[in-house]
Amino acid sequence: MNQHEISEQAVSPPVDVSGMPTDGSSSATRGRAVLAPQGSNGSCSCSSGAGTDVMQAGTSAYPYVYAIGQIDVRFPGLTLEKEFAQATGRAETAGLSDRQALQAALSDERNRYLARQLCWVLMIEGVDTYIVGPRDPTNYDVLLETVRPVPNRGADTDVVIGLRGPIAPAEACNGLMIPIVAFDQIYSFDTAALLGAIPRPENVSEEEFRPRAQELFNRIVQVADNAGATDEHRALNYLATRYPDIYVRTSDAFAQNYELAQVDVQPSRLSGSRRIVTVIFTYNQRGGVAGFFSEQFFVRVDVTEEFPFLVSPLQKGFIR
Repeated sequence: MNQHEISEQAVSPPVDVSGMPTDGSSSATRGRAVLAPQGSNGSCSCSSGAGTDVMQAGTSAYPYVYAIGQIDVRFPGLTLEKEFAQATGRAETAGLSDRQALQAALSDERNRYLARQLCWVLMIEGVDTYIVGPRDPTNYDVLLETVRPVPNRGADTDVVIGLRGPIAPAEACNGLMIPIVAFDQIYSFDTAALLGAIPRPENVSEEEFRPRAQELFNRIVQVADNAGATDEHRALNYLATRYPDIYVRTSDAFAQNYELAQVDVQPSRLSGSRRIVTVIFTYNQRGGVAGFFSEQFFVRVDVTEEFPFLVSPLQKGFIR
């Protein structure tokens, strides 16, 4: 492969997103096909936004979010908690755990009014980061799918794509004052399912490939302060959940006795009217001198609008 040179640097509802830009293209998916590969000319399913809004989507006022974490459901106050207890008492919950009873009660369409008033909190690395709510008010069903009957904090993963709004008022979620995110799409899966969807190289066994892929996924989501709100973090989170080639490349590097030394994100020189970033993966040979026995691969991602997409596929390169 030819080398390419890189030189680039509780109120009801408790969360009100009515003042944020809206559109009619909202969709949400429980992700079985999260890792659907995109070609280098991948189509952009970009949100149109509301052209007449004073505060436009994607600006500093309402930056886009592409965040990876776990969604937790909470009561905004005592009144709703008591109402939920009464609703649960009307359901068939004998033999169910508390979490299973919660999931069963919220799945009942008669209790949909409860779902609209609950607090839905996205935690990133165990830290409460965003209160989430749908831009489309009919989109609460996808939030209900994030309530697993048997939760696994180490494996359950929710990817939230939307707009970051203002800080929630104290009364919205029992005193929790963090930014609100109005989402257009949510992918929900467990990490094992995500990694299991990656096409494994024929010459690598399942036992070898999965731990390598898991390590790369962990490295990306654990990047310092990765709240999915900057262009750099949105690009990384997009690649981690939608682009399997980075896992295959990293597995090959490990097999050749290279380590993943660094993942960098830089503005691309291709940026003009659109915001494009270059994500660079640096692999150092184990036991070698850093910089002398190194390989670099890069991929370009367009992060101009709400849904990032691939501009150029992963390819070998070097930095001057």
